[in-house]
Amino acid sequence: MPLTPLDIHNKEFNKGFRGYDEDEVNEFLDQVIKDYELAIREKKELENKVTELNERIGHFSNIEETLNKSILVAQEAAEEVRRHAQKEAKLIVKEAEKNADRIINESLSKSRKIAVEIEELKKQSKVFRTRFQMLIEAQLDLLKNDDWDHLLEYELESLYEEREESKVQS
Repeated sequence: MPLTPLDIHNKEFNKGFRGYDEDEVNEFLDQVIKDYELAIREKKELENKVTELNERIGHFSNIEETLNKSILVAQEAAEEVRRHAQKEAKLIVKEAEKNADRIINESLSKSRKIAVEIEELKKQSKVFRTRFQMLIEAQLDLLKNDDWDHLLEYELESLYEEREESKVQS
């Protein structure tokens, strides 16, 4: 068991013939007691400081562990977000490709339909042109017909005859 300052203070020495000077021994023991108390106090303070520092180390170790876990969780979350973004990007690209194919197919269908309509309109315009040409040619034939000259003569003759008749009657 370690020695305490009280043990030193209460220590009694047997007196012998021609022993040490009692005052000198007591003075020395007082000094030992003071130094020993100071050493014990310093030891206690250092033990308290060690305990406090160990607690702080434990606290910082917990913080470090928590930070490491947080970093891992953040990395996993970032990886999950990246994977989700890649999936979403792939879906968007597929949807865009599908829409592009649909738009292209619709455009091709419309262009074929318009090409068919153009061909139909060309045929109709040829038919119309041919009929119109035939109509004009028929009208020209009518104009070139001798019946016109005959009609013109008829009118003149009828006018002359009417004049003559009106003269005769008057």
